[in-house]
Amino acid sequence: MSEIKKGNEVSKTDKEKKDEEKEDLNEEDKQLQEELNMLVERLVESDQSLYKPALESLRVQIRASTTSMTSVPKPLKFLRPHYDTLKVVYDKIIDVDTKRFCADIVSILAMTTSENQECLKYRLLGSKEEIGSWGHEYVRHLAGEIAHDWGESSESDTEIRKQLLHLANEIVPYNMEHNAEAEACDLLMEIEHLDILEKYVDENSFPRVCLYLSSCVAYVPDPENTNLQKTAMRIFRKFNRYPEALRLAMMLNDIRMVEEIFLLCKDIAIQKQMAFMLGRQQIFLELGENVDDEDDLLEIMSNSQLNNHFLSLGRELDIMEAKTPDDIYKTHLESNRPSYGPSGSQVDSARHNLASSFVNGFVNAAFGQDKLLMQDGNKWLHKNKEHGMLSATASLGLILLWDVDGGLTQIDKYLYSAEDYIKSGSLLACGIVNCGVRNDCDPALALLSDYVLHTSNIMRIGAIVGLGLAYVGSNKEEVLSLLLPVMADPKSNIEVIGMAALACGLIGVGSCNADVTSTILQTLMEKTPKDLKDTYARFLPLGLGLCYLGKQESVDAIIAALEVIPEPFKSMATTMVDMCAYAGTGNVLKIQHLLHVCSEHHEHSDKEEKKDDKKEDKDKEKINVDLSSQQAVAVLGIALIAMGEDIGADMAFRMFGYLLRYGEPVIRRAVPLALGLISVSNPKINILETLSKFSHDSDPEVAHNAIFAMGVVGAGTNNARLAAMLRQLAQYHAKDPNNLFMVRIAQGLAHLGKGTLTLCPYHSDRQLMNPVAVGGLLAALIAFLDVKNIILGKSHYMLYFLVPEIGRASCRERV
Repeated sequence: MSEIKKGNEVSKTDKEKKDEEKEDLNEEDKQLQEELNMLVERLVESDQSLYKPALESLRVQIRASTTSMTSVPKPLKFLRPHYDTLKVVYDKIIDVDTKRFCADIVSILAMTTSENQECLKYRLLGSKEEIGSWGHEYVRHLAGEIAHDWGESSESDTEIRKQLLHLANEIVPYNMEHNAEAEACDLLMEIEHLDILEKYVDENSFPRVCLYLSSCVAYVPDPENTNLQKTAMRIFRKFNRYPEALRLAMMLNDIRMVEEIFLLCKDIAIQKQMAFMLGRQQIFLELGENVDDEDDLLEIMSNSQLNNHFLSLGRELDIMEAKTPDDIYKTHLESNRPSYGPSGSQVDSARHNLASSFVNGFVNAAFGQDKLLMQDGNKWLHKNKEHGMLSATASLGLILLWDVDGGLTQIDKYLYSAEDYIKSGSLLACGIVNCGVRNDCDPALALLSDYVLHTSNIMRIGAIVGLGLAYVGSNKEEVLSLLLPVMADPKSNIEVIGMAALACGLIGVGSCNADVTSTILQTLMEKTPKDLKDTYARFLPLGLGLCYLGKQESVDAIIAALEVIPEPFKSMATTMVDMCAYAGTGNVLKIQHLLHVCSEHHEHSDKEEKKDDKKEDKDKEKINVDLSSQQAVAVLGIALIAMGEDIGADMAFRMFGYLLRYGEPVIRRAVPLALGLISVSNPKINILETLSKFSHDSDPEVAHNAIFAMGVVGAGTNNARLAAMLRQLAQYHAKDPNNLFMVRIAQGLAHLGKGTLTLCPYHSDRQLMNPVAVGGLLAALIAFLDVKNIILGKSHYMLYFLVPEIGRASCRERV
């Protein structure tokens, strides 16, 4: 009884509501509602001759209200209760034209009433009149239903897809005419027919269309992302916007298309601008003799005038005067301390002098003059010991960067030194000077080729790394044929083999060079587990990965080939190669996989169970330690993949926070480097503060890497906040020579080129990733994963792998 009563109350309430709604209506609305009700009543009657005039009247009323829609129009609101009635009317109409007419009305009503895709269904049954006549909201709703139905249908449903495609061909031009280019692109992306877009873009709409397509690239999976880029590139070509098309061709890493677009352009001024773009990306085209101004274009692409442009900028800014390391350290601002360690000038230590050599090189990079080496170089070089001499001599190459003609003559005298370390450093300096500059004479090849298989491994290292830097990204056959035999040479130690593999990877970066990959794989397979345990062995898979940088699924065959390598090394190698292949793509699935690798906890075997067989216990422990090296690489991999777009980089920053707090020690050591990688030459306050916090960490390797990462984050920015942080750190770590060495390196990087250079691997408004720059930066960061044995050991020359970024991220655009 109570339920009946309750039901009466509910119905009463509904009735009251309707009455209240009626009372709310003004006279005009009431009249409209009554008129619509009367028209529907006519359609319910059996006399079908009344149907067409009634439907005509309904159409007039609806159209008058749907041309611009901010809320549900009154006629549609009042016709909602009659939706089912009109569907019944449609079914009973006999006359074909009237039936189609009725389908149009039902279709527009379904937009606000039905959730069963009936708007599209009745549109296809309707009169096929101009789609825009019902207003923009109707077209948008229809596009959504087309996308849904296309996804539901299979490729075998050809008839349905043909109808949907025909309708899409009506919607796209309407959207283009009404400034709704984004909606047109979305629809065509959903139905996978972006080629239709080219037919309908015009002179006014194409910039917005291409901008939207390019902006979507980071958020769609492969291969749709490349399809978007190719479509935008074709549209730019259609409207003769060659520089924009060239940039997209470079993003696709399609050299054949790059050359085609470059030669299509007939405007010599634009062609020269495109040549500068190619030079920046380290792409060199062999032009035929029939090209106008061939010599000028080749000169621009080869970067042979880069040093002159840079020096003219320096003169304009009045910063030509050389700076000393003390100008950077600003030791006069530090509070007076007793004369312990290399904190000040009281004690002249080799470590302090080595740091000053690097700082001197970074600060005066490309300016061609300094106050340590140019006046009396031998005196300064002999203040360093052994490998320190190598790095100090190589810093000459940084000072003379890009000055191939003038620089080599100043380095030449050191090639005749009695010290092998100085000779090796001068070979490396020759390579650094040539980095990023093409020269028909190939001076680096002529000078260094004789030393690649030298009896001394020290000499080999200088020549091999020098050639790797001089021909980075060139994929030059003559250089590779010199370097590849080094890996099989019995006199080469593992350090030389690692550097040879890395140099070959840098020369063939992103080229998938079969000779390089097969030689490195063969070398890996021949090495014993003891060899693979060596810290320099990690550079073999890195060289392999660099060959496939950004090539995504093309690397699958290489990963399969690595399966034959013994397990501890295999995990690290496959992770390294895989992360290189997806560098800068923002691939979420790969990042999730790498996070899963980082989340694993490897217990030491002695904790699990005590066994009598101690040897077995030791072997297990080795495997666990080696597996942790895979985790360190995975941390860098997350940053390498995520750095391509801002949202991914922000998400990665949050993840790194968790890894720093809860991760294994080896993960914590890698996180500062990864933070540096997602924000190269971009000193964001949150990242700087995180790194500053970990620069005081109790784990010395975390502190070393955090300090270096601060330098990478602020490279070339002259950031005042960072400079103050580093000065405080120099005082804090004054007793610790290793940490102080790192602080000095970071200070040198922060003032790179006196603030006119940067390490950022992205350019063209962060749209274009430079594979050469990423390769060099990655090589340096991988070395820092074992900072104690490599950078703070005898291989500090690996800091010069930062040179390709400096070379490619110059201030030429600001000139």
